[in-house]
Amino acid sequence: MNDAGPGVEPFYAVEINRLANERARRGLPVIHMEVGQPSAGAPRAAIEEGHRALRDEPQGYWESGALKERIAALYGERYQLARTPSQIILSAGASGALVLAISVQFRPGARIALARPGYPAHRNVLRAFGLTPVELDCGPQTRFQPTAAMIEALDPAPAGLILTSPSNPTGTMLDHGELAALARICRARGIQIISDETYHGITFGRHAHSMLEFEPEAVVLNSFSKYWCMTGWRLGWAAVPSRLVDVMNRYSANIFLAPPTLAQHVALAAMDGRAELEAHVATYARNRQLLMRELPGLGITRMAPVDGAFYLYADISHLGNNSLQWCRELLDATGVALNTGRDFDSINGGRFVRISFAVSTRETEQAIELLAGWLRQGKPK
Repeated sequence: MNDAGPGVEPFYAVEINRLANERARRGLPVIHMEVGQPSAGAPRAAIEEGHRALRDEPQGYWESGALKERIAALYGERYQLARTPSQIILSAGASGALVLAISVQFRPGARIALARPGYPAHRNVLRAFGLTPVELDCGPQTRFQPTAAMIEALDPAPAGLILTSPSNPTGTMLDHGELAALARICRARGIQIISDETYHGITFGRHAHSMLEFEPEAVVLNSFSKYWCMTGWRLGWAAVPSRLVDVMNRYSANIFLAPPTLAQHVALAAMDGRAELEAHVATYARNRQLLMRELPGLGITRMAPVDGAFYLYADISHLGNNSLQWCRELLDATGVALNTGRDFDSINGGRFVRISFAVSTRETEQAIELLAGWLRQGKPK
């Protein structure tokens, strides 16, 4: 029997997280900066609504019309865009929305362009569905993001393009002009855009634009996991053009039946918890500033510009070219858990680490102190 999921690579963050949890079970301290999730939970009022829903509401298959209306309204509030509730397809996280988006739009063998470094599940889900990732080498010269010139140079044109802004792992964003240029070249070449906007709401100094401002035929993915601090609730959505509403609903019903019922009740209440959520974003901003200020003094000077999300992507090649081993040794010696860049870039990722700063400011300070002490000892060898 062939292995399931040909070409699907390991998720090293899961391995590091497992090692970190084993350390914690032995009673040793751990600072979790390896996984991409907020350390805070859903807003207090949302949790209270969850208790009420468990007590008073049946937990069967269900889709919340009120939640779809509220998400549609969010596009007007954030981007001055009109979306109807019917154009919002609820899903089991943004990951579920990605599965739906590629299932309905592409056939096996289709070529889909995406940035490298980039979120590993994008390329691995493409491979699992028999599609061919076309990785675009995006380095410091393009702020780790693809450009319209890169897409124009592809021959033949791919069937699709996946964008992520703010990006995981780099935190970089595409600006208004580059998004517009990407939309123009994709429209001219018949390339379908999927825009992963999971980290919208978490930005530092400038507003994140939605691809829907430039290409209304794009499929946009989003999730309650990051800004709304609901990672484990597994609820997201796709905002889709009218032509895809019927087929997306049919695929969703057959593949997933329904999104998590309890999570829908909680998410609707969470959308009104803005003050609490913005306080978390302010914490991320403080942590970002701490890392950007202190890491250069430790010799870590080459970092991607962090426009949004809660990651810092740093080049540590002066310390070695095996960042997975480096992360294991750091965890073992200090309890600071970081993730290797190999998850995000199979070619150059061994030179990079990703630091998630969605923790408390005190934990960020402690992590910097521990890393500084370890490096002063001449580690790693």
